[in-house]
Amino acid sequence: MESTKDTKLGGLKSKLSRRALLKGATALAVAASVPDAFGQPPTDTPSRTARLYIGTYTGAPGSGGNGQGIYLCALNLSTGELTVVRLVAPALPAMGTTPSTASPSTIVLDPTGTHLYAGNEYGPPGAVSAYLINRLTGDLTLLNVQPAVGAPAHVSVDHHGKYLFSAEYSGSYFEVFPILANGSLGPAVFQQQDLDHVDTSFTHKPATNAPAGSFAFSAHEGPNGHPHQMEADPSNQWVLGTDAGQDRIYVWKLTQGGTPPLTPAATPFVNTPPGDGPRHFAFHPNGIWVYSIQEEASTIMFWQFDPATGALSAQQIIPSVPPGFTGTDFTSEIRVSADGDFVYGANRLSDTIGVFKIGRDGMLTQESAASTLGDYPRIFTIDPSGRFIAVGNQRADNVTTFSVNPGTGSLQFTGNYTPVGSPSGMVFLI
Repeated sequence: MESTKDTKLGGLKSKLSRRALLKGATALAVAASVPDAFGQPPTDTPSRTARLYIGTYTGAPGSGGNGQGIYLCALNLSTGELTVVRLVAPALPAMGTTPSTASPSTIVLDPTGTHLYAGNEYGPPGAVSAYLINRLTGDLTLLNVQPAVGAPAHVSVDHHGKYLFSAEYSGSYFEVFPILANGSLGPAVFQQQDLDHVDTSFTHKPATNAPAGSFAFSAHEGPNGHPHQMEADPSNQWVLGTDAGQDRIYVWKLTQGGTPPLTPAATPFVNTPPGDGPRHFAFHPNGIWVYSIQEEASTIMFWQFDPATGALSAQQIIPSVPPGFTGTDFTSEIRVSADGDFVYGANRLSDTIGVFKIGRDGMLTQESAASTLGDYPRIFTIDPSGRFIAVGNQRADNVTTFSVNPGTGSLQFTGNYTPVGSPSGMVFLI
């Protein structure tokens, strides 16, 4: 395997220079204010069980919408067995001026663990929904639904629980909704269609770093932008947003109570290599390392993040697929382990999850890869104890679970399959 020190990025070697190391040291000093608890806080569920919500695509059985809404599941922390407890938020049709809660494909908790928010990915226009959580039973009570301009593909909540961020793949919008005192959502207070949206000269760009034989190209599902994630950094001072169609990662300054709450950073966006398509990203617990996964190229990029300015600086790019893989693959999710030792990246057409060791300088080395034993792994998540990973295989209509080796990060199938139609979003109740 090629050494990460020799990995190339845009024709340049990605090893860190002395200047980059000094900048990293400065950023570390700035990041000292980031809470040590950032990452996976302890769960208050019984020590041998963790509760997991799973959002699904709904409304088109046999055509990719085989779920019925949001399910509550229980993960046995001794065996890794995942059991569906019940459907806690069935998809509801539109009623009057209230939008439908169909296809809650992306879900997130607020920092207190008392409310759950869903992005309803249909349309555009789609919607975002707010639920109150019964901490004793796990049941959900719908509070309200707000219309979205586009179709939300990812939602997240800032670390103070004041805003819901929505990245809307279809429609090409980034939106922000205020979270009100009772946990319900107010109308959008920020809307931005990706910059330079209308491009009459648009031409498909082959993914620069795709595996040999891949037909993947930029915006393979249509021209213009495709926002896919929008999330605050650990310091809660900045918000990053990926656009898979434009090969961009946007950066905004977050001002609590501001009108609007987001304003562009000094450098409003950075580019990935042409055609590679940044989809999702994850912060390291130190708050200054960021890892993005590119959907078209099937790569993972390591970025240095400056919490003082919001600036991103690319350091490394490596394949997310197993060594020797050829052909087309579309990536999905990326996670960093709570201890900061490993990065995990999912590959939807090779049906694998790659395991990457994080070096002392933040650089990655692929350690192993595991089959998800399903079809089209759209989502995965790590349980709060760090012992298990649950993988949602969208086209197989099931969830598979894997134990995590704490020393190597490698994944071992537990032997458990759980039937869930078209799984798409996952979040543990902590």
